[in-house]
Amino acid sequence: MKKYKLTEETKIIDGKELYRIEALKDFGSVKKGEKGGWIEKESNLSQNGDCWVYDNATVYDNAWVSDNATVYDNATVYDNATVYDNAWVYGDAKVFDNAKVYGDAKVFDNAKVYDNAKVYDNATVYGDAWVSDNAKVYDNAWICGYAKISGDDKIQDGIIWISKYEKKSN
Repeated sequence: MKKYKLTEETKIIDGKELYRIEALKDFGSVKKGEKGGWIEKESNLSQNGDCWVYDNATVYDNAWVSDNATVYDNATVYDNATVYDNAWVYGDAKVFDNAKVYGDAKVFDNAKVYDNAKVYDNATVYGDAWVSDNAKVYDNAWICGYAKISGDDKIQDGIIWISKYEKKSN
């Protein structure tokens, strides 16, 4: 049995028609009849597991949310991005291009994860931080403030925080 359906309530985002979702049964913390966030098509959100799109969050294009992952608040997942396992994307965060957020990772506030970047394990990206290109943020790493992680950087454990007024030197 399906766990959700697309309702007739729609909105247009980036020229795409998105549908509000509605739970067809109880699962996780979601109750039957509860309205969720917005997806373009059923292939954006798995019918299995406890994954859910809440609030005003949007998932579209070929993006995929599965397992027990949650996307909520005003977060956006699009292009070919994937959010899975027990990952959380929330606030005004954006995950796009071919980015992956998984494990117990969290991406929130105004953070962006894009290109082919990966945020996983127990990693956290928040504030106005960006993770892009082929960068990997994993284990217990925290990327925050205005930090920009890119290229082939691999950040494992530790905290990288850059204030708005700091400048990186070459």
